[in-house]
Amino acid sequence: MRQYAKAAGISEDVRERMEQTWADVVGTARRSTADGLVVGTSGNVSARVGDVVLVTPSGVPYDRLGPEDAVGVTLDGRRVIGELAPTSELPMHLAVYRTTDAAAIVHTHAVHATAVSTLVTEVPPIHYMTAALGGPVRVAPYALYGSDELAEGVLRALDGRTGCLLQNHGTLTHGATLDQAYDRTAQLEWMCRVWLTASAVPGHTPSLLPPARLTEAADKLRGYGQTP
Repeated sequence: MRQYAKAAGISEDVRERMEQTWADVVGTARRSTADGLVVGTSGNVSARVGDVVLVTPSGVPYDRLGPEDAVGVTLDGRRVIGELAPTSELPMHLAVYRTTDAAAIVHTHAVHATAVSTLVTEVPPIHYMTAALGGPVRVAPYALYGSDELAEGVLRALDGRTGCLLQNHGTLTHGATLDQAYDRTAQLEWMCRVWLTASAVPGHTPSLLPPARLTEAADKLRGYGQTP
């Protein structure tokens, strides 16, 4: 990354930001494995620094990645950092960055969310945290991984949302930071697990939250949280 920064005339502070962001990308990818949201090298993570997207490489176990393995591409997909090939899901990541204000993206193959993606076209609003994702989470129609078709479907599913499911595939969430994007992924997986669990009880149908209640929750969530 130092060689790239020197050749491209990137300032020292931006280079340092890229190095820290790459470390955060790797840390988030490893966390997704440790938390059981991905298996092996499935799923991927990225973060944007200016017009460069730092993204996990294709087919490399996350525990083997170090500072020298950084992969960075421009918004049109041109690799400008590193020698490793970026994730095969790069078209999906870049489409989201070009279309939204996302600064970070987490894509997983989380078990419960993937299971729900095979059952419905929209995640039932089983919990008020649905509001934290912008409303009921849509399911993007199935398309081959890494394809422009998948990227286009994801963009439609994300309209007005910060997360979606990919049919028979997994999840995608974005945020202003990697921590926020990851938290949204974890919340989405948890909501899917809750709905599947409640739906499995014989003779009972889960109660769902109406739009007015979700709006009420969304208003309250805007003021939630604090910086320690």
